[in-house]
Amino acid sequence: MPFVHIELVAGRSQDAIKKMVQDVTNAVVTNTGAPAEHVHVIVNEMPKDRYGVAGVLKSDED
Repeated sequence: MPFVHIELVAGRSQDAIKKMVQDVTNAVVTNTGAPAEHVHVIVNEMPKDRYGVAGVLKSDED
């Protein structure tokens, strides 16, 4: 049973997350042959003030 973990900076709509989960599930089914009901997609959203790139928090870029 495949598990897919996705880490994102928060800010996407519920519809965007739902579509992503559907697309990822379909990709796993297509490429592994696993049935969709066995594919688990875990989405973790990080606040922008808890994630940085090159020493700069994403919250400081806005």
